[in-house]
Amino acid sequence: MTARTVGDRVAYYRSAVRPPMTQWQLADAANLSLGAVRKIERGERSPSTETLEALADALGVDPDQLLTDRGTAQTRVHAALPALSAVLSAWDFPDDGPIRPLPAVRASVEEAEVWRLAAKYTPIARVLPGLLPELLRGFHSAAGADRQIWATLLVRAARSADAAAYKVGARDLSARMIDMMRWVAPSAYDPLLESSVAYVRTETYFAAGTHTAGLHALEAAIDNSPSPDSAPTSAARGALHMRAAVIAGRAGNGAAAKLHLSEAQTLGDGVREDVYCGTAFGPDSVRIHEVSVAVSLGSAHAGRALDIAREWKPPQGLPAERRSGFYIEMARAQLWAGRADPAFESLKVARRIAPQHTRQHPWVRQDAATLRRLKRSDSEELTNFAEWCAAI
Repeated sequence: MTARTVGDRVAYYRSAVRPPMTQWQLADAANLSLGAVRKIERGERSPSTETLEALADALGVDPDQLLTDRGTAQTRVHAALPALSAVLSAWDFPDDGPIRPLPAVRASVEEAEVWRLAAKYTPIARVLPGLLPELLRGFHSAAGADRQIWATLLVRAARSADAAAYKVGARDLSARMIDMMRWVAPSAYDPLLESSVAYVRTETYFAAGTHTAGLHALEAAIDNSPSPDSAPTSAARGALHMRAAVIAGRAGNGAAAKLHLSEAQTLGDGVREDVYCGTAFGPDSVRIHEVSVAVSLGSAHAGRALDIAREWKPPQGLPAERRSGFYIEMARAQLWAGRADPAFESLKVARRIAPQHTRQHPWVRQDAATLRRLKRSDSEELTNFAEWCAAI
């Protein structure tokens, strides 16, 4: 693929978004210089992998769409799955290899967490197949307090890898990653870390549709979590209550959903919005989960979600995945209420915020397909969106 062809595709997708983006707007969104964007579009410069990913995120497309006419969703993430699976197959006997000093490894883990919160799964898939074996070597070779540090870093990195696997539908790999996290976490001797693993473990219950069992597991984790007498401990317990409220809604247990949401609201009101142990928690996160609970309980509760959206929108400071999830769920509530046009607008907002998360979300594909059936005469824009998320 020549630099000119890549540049042509960048220029095409820049003009195809609605409203079209100027080169300056694209440069700003991708955190690049205007000159760099101009050179890439003229074919005078081949973008690096990192630059290609930044441009793709800004344009709301998969990086492979800048390289080929039509790529399957998240080709690069899918390509990394076998390597992540191979890491898990030898987690207890990792290969020999180098181990960097702890500060350098910690910086890599923290960078992966930034990508996870921003719903940027492609760089996670590029880096984690090499980072996880290094962490496993460090963990198995360490002792005492150092082993606790390596355990913590390993769990945090595995959570980022799990996010990429889960979001692209690799549910078995996600479950195996979570099993490793559960095995490693006790070595960190950190109850907050174990609470965060319990939070993530809920993915396996969502994937299997065993919502009642997931609710029981979360309630046990809440009982075992530290007393909420500080901001971190309040956030850890509050995040578990948020998660429990949603899965209770999926289980059709409205009373439990209301109880856990109330507990989350009380704890959320006592802390500032922040990311604790890898999970965003605070008043705004709880408000988003109030929408999630309403949608989880079904179409009869769509009005509550719509009421919230009329008076409140997620602030920019929240993680991109959480903000995009709000608009994905709002689109479903709007569809239930017969508001097709606002539903499509919500899906487009979700795409602008976190394209990779939005493209892979099964509700997005379902709702885009529904919108096309409802609005067949409407639009090339809707058809393009449905093609983008593989709804058609």
